[in-house]
Parts: sequence; structure tokens; C-alpha cells
Amino acid sequence: MAIIINIDVMMAKRKMSLNELSERVNITQANMSILKTGKAKAIRISTLDAICRVLECQPGDIIEYRPDEPDPE
Repeated sequence: MAIIINIDVMMAKRKMSLNELSERVNITQANMSILKTGKAKAIRISTLDAICRVLECQPGDIIEYRPDEPDPE
């Protein structure tokens, strides 16, 4: 997938655990883990807003677009 989630990078910069972030954003640890590992299929704007507020960052700090590499033939 071309969308990369960098929540773990921002968490490390802020010295924040998954548990603390999930509590402050008010979502379960399981759902935060799914977001953090990039396995989520979607994210609500309100959740993204809360994550950015808690981590004091911009959406672009945690979401990155990298074009897929073409398959070598």
C-alpha cells in the first residue's frame, strides 16, 4: 500500500507509550495498534484530529504517501 503510517515515530519523539496515546485519544489499545502498524483500512477525521492534538503534530507528520514500486518484469 502506498500510504505509510508513522504514528510510532511521533510517539517515540514525544516519549509516549501506546497505552498513554490510546487513553488520551480515547480509543482502544487494539485499535491504536492497528493504526500504528498500518493495518487499518480507514481512519476517522475525528480520530486523526485527536491523535494530532495529543502528539502536537500535523497529519503529514504521521501519514505519508509513497508510490508503489512497479513490478520488475
